[in-house]
Amino acid sequence: MKRTLSDSGYEISELDQATVERLAEALNEEEYRILMNHGTEPAFCGTLLDNKLEGTYACRLCGLPLFSSSHKFNSGTGWPSFYRPFDKDHLVNIEDNSYGMRRIEIRCARCGGHQGHVFPDGPPPTGLRYCLNSASLEFFENGETIPQKK
Repeated sequence: MKRTLSDSGYEISELDQATVERLAEALNEEEYRILMNHGTEPAFCGTLLDNKLEGTYACRLCGLPLFSSSHKFNSGTGWPSFYRPFDKDHLVNIEDNSYGMRRIEIRCARCGGHQGHVFPDGPPPTGLRYCLNSASLEFFENGETIPQKK
């Protein structure tokens, strides 16, 4: 398999299905429903919504860093929100026309785990609002090692 590195130096080669399924065995029922079946947690219920610590939010399934606390903002929507990803190559955008609306789903580039959606109503400088499920993410404080699961 060809290895692909992102601009920030992380391997973003797509994991094979067997590896994704093995990693998914460690998820609880809610995490599995959201990451693997493209679910959404209820608004204002996620454990990371009010997290004010400095650090990095990584994909719960594979550990790829997806967002930084320095780009987090309070959108008032009930989900953790960011105006920029950790690295643009760490996310894949998928058009989502479910529920009678057009949205852009965001998935982890390495494992394909569902993270949430991105909307064009965020703050400057990007004008984007990446709306995430806490169950899709794992938070690591600055200085902590983020394990890259394989």
